[in-house]
Amino acid sequence: MKLRPDQLAAALAKTLAPAYLISGDEPLQLSEALDAVRAAARVRGFANRELFYADTGFDWSRLLEASGSFSLFGEKQILDLRLPAKPDKEGAAILEGYAKRPPEDAVLVVTLPKLSAADQKAAWFQALESKGVFIQVWPLTGHNLIGWLDKRMAAKKMLADRSGLAILAARVEGNLLAAAQEIEKLHILHGPSRISDDMIRQAVADSARYDVYDLAEAALLGQAARALRVLAGLRAEGVASAVALWALARDVRLLCGVKAAMAAGCDLEAAFAQQKERVWDKRKTSLASAAQRLSLAEARRVLLRCAQADRYVKGVDSGDAWEALLDICLALCGGSVAKILAAPA
Repeated sequence: MKLRPDQLAAALAKTLAPAYLISGDEPLQLSEALDAVRAAARVRGFANRELFYADTGFDWSRLLEASGSFSLFGEKQILDLRLPAKPDKEGAAILEGYAKRPPEDAVLVVTLPKLSAADQKAAWFQALESKGVFIQVWPLTGHNLIGWLDKRMAAKKMLADRSGLAILAARVEGNLLAAAQEIEKLHILHGPSRISDDMIRQAVADSARYDVYDLAEAALLGQAARALRVLAGLRAEGVASAVALWALARDVRLLCGVKAAMAAGCDLEAAFAQQKERVWDKRKTSLASAAQRLSLAEARRVLLRCAQADRYVKGVDSGDAWEALLDICLALCGGSVAKILAAPA
């Protein structure tokens, strides 16, 4: 069965298929479709997950062994198979065989880049689609992008005119991950409300001058002087402290999750894969740097500082939110104020 991404939630609410194929080159929709399937499976008792990266040299027998072992222990499990391209000859044969006899105590979720029309005629694909669900995601442009932005904002109880949505669409240029971040920023600034064109222009202007994502990246990389410059620039331009805190806290929470997985015995790549929020390649370098520099206890202390800063921002406690943001950056960098001030520009 073939579904559009926007049809997936309704289908999952009704039933869980034994296999899901999620294909495409638009990363946010791909990741969110995968998350939706995993969440629906967990609700139905598929609490465990085994992750497979089928890159060059992958041992396909691992998938067969995993799919045949669960009944011995009575556990339901998600088989999360990540393919960098269509499967090789051995993988195609194993996937075709799997589809003929899918185990009752496993759900197979295969994610891979865009498949051509010819790829979709292959025996392995036809076998999986006949037993499961195929979701193909596409980059969004024009009216489709405007509609996606409108639904995304409505999900956060925000309403914008079509002219405002067009401004936002022009800003993100089809990058849905950037669009989701901009919408999150608008929600932090204005909450559930009608969002005017000027509100969108102001948020876009702030992002164009000093980027809160650059602040988080610099702090995670331990680039103290750069973090200080960006933080000062954000404050000087009138960017809301809540937005800067959101960018920092988002990555600190992710860092804590990565460190917790590493403490449980995972290597760094496996720790990234275990996170609920997908870790894009661009963020892996900065997160890896912080993970090597900070212990789990230190990362959790930084998260507590983020919570304190949030209370300052909301006026629950008395304190300077920007000073708290500086303290968070210092803690992530592992340095001191003196070291930052002495660092070369």
